Amino acid sequence: MKRFSPRLFALGFVLGAIGAAAVLVAGAYASPKNVTLPGEATSPPVAFAQSPDQVIQWNRILLGILRTPGAQPATIHPTRSMAIMHAAVYDAVNAIVRTHADYVVHLKASRHASAAAAAAAAAHGVLVQLYPNQAAMLDADLAASLAEVPSGPAKDQGVRVGEKAAERIVALRSDDGSGAAPIPFTPGTNPGDYQLTPPAFAQPVFTHWRFVTPFTLRSADEFRPAPPPALTSPAYTAAFTEVRDLGAINSTIRTADQTQIGRFWSAPIQNYWNEIAQTVALAHGTTLAQNARLFALLDLTVADSVIAFYDAKYTYHFWRPVTAIRAAGSDATASEGGPNPEAVANLTWTPLVTTALDPSYPGAHSVVSAAGAAVLGSFFGSDSDSFTVSSEVLPGVQRSFASFTAAAEEAGLSRIYAGQHFRFDHVAGQQLGRQVAGYVLQHFLTPNGSGYR
Repeated sequence: MKRFSPRLFALGFVLGAIGAAAVLVAGAYASPKNVTLPGEATSPPVAFAQSPDQVIQWNRILLGILRTPGAQPATIHPTRSMAIMHAAVYDAVNAIVRTHADYVVHLKASRHASAAAAAAAAAHGVLVQLYPNQAAMLDADLAASLAEVPSGPAKDQGVRVGEKAAERIVALRSDDGSGAAPIPFTPGTNPGDYQLTPPAFAQPVFTHWRFVTPFTLRSADEFRPAPPPALTSPAYTAAFTEVRDLGAINSTIRTADQTQIGRFWSAPIQNYWNEIAQTVALAHGTTLAQNARLFALLDLTVADSVIAFYDAKYTYHFWRPVTAIRAAGSDATASEGGPNPEAVANLTWTPLVTTALDPSYPGAHSVVSAAGAAVLGSFFGSDSDSFTVSSEVLPGVQRSFASFTAAAEEAGLSRIYAGQHFRFDHVAGQQLGRQVAGYVLQHFLTPNGSGYR
């Protein structure tokens, strides 16, 4: 008899919705089978999985935890958990299938061991360490996930491999700087300096994240963007005017669609890209081994993109639109070049969406989205892929795209419509995200010579 997990039972309903949302892309794959991605060796066909494999199951479980109020430690960025879990899953599965270079854990495993059991055990092993208060539910999730694997030596061997991978990767990340207390932020006094923002004027949280050890990058500042434009420059004036007019809560020129876009993407951006990866993977019918590599590439890239953008944010500590617009034209904007006469103030200006608690430059949504789109486009061999995205903050609303780049562009622009960012935040963020993704794709989880991409 199969074990019952309340979380995986709920997962079935969620994935039913995801399956419906994936119809657009599934139509291009009339009878998906063991998909051969660009550069892969052809392998014997297997039946297309009608239900999510253990990699996708545990991705959903982690997303569920991250959406549970109070479950995620407030000063630890959730992308760290995503990267650790999927790195452990990948190294456990890859120890069995032996198709690519390991990420960091080198394990010896029988080729006859169950990769599904290894994936489930690795994910569980990580999550019970990161979220000990969730242990009872996670144990039930593991029992349900492993119940889908036939009993026997292969299953037992897979579980042992997964447990070892989880133990080693958690240990390797135990002193990565993520547990440090946030560094108190003192706002500057010069025009353009980041100030605490309304309505709460709260301290930023991730002031220490630039010092967390990257998962793949050699250093957090490896791809640090150039400084934002000067306050007296035409580029700043244009970006200032755009966000002032488009991003106000009572804007009269923002369209209804732009308003929806501004609100649609306002949940944690990494969640959207993990959901997109799930949707597209299910539609393509990718194998468990392929999914292990897909999510490891995605979440290692996203985690380092976050470390990189916090490095830039706290290097330049550039003010948010709400501060800039309310202060423009006042004595507070005086600088070496003098106040910008084109940047007209609005002392009561309020953004469509409450401003995030960190400096403006570069835009986080743009960094993560460009990175995610680059990884998915590379993995599937094409940027063109039709899919539909759901929103955590607008239940029942979906938006459809014909490419990963289109989704990334909209996600980045959404922050201008929401009154969160300047256009140059978006442009610099996209460049940073692509650079991080390019580095990861070139140097990590590469083929071992077997012909498997």
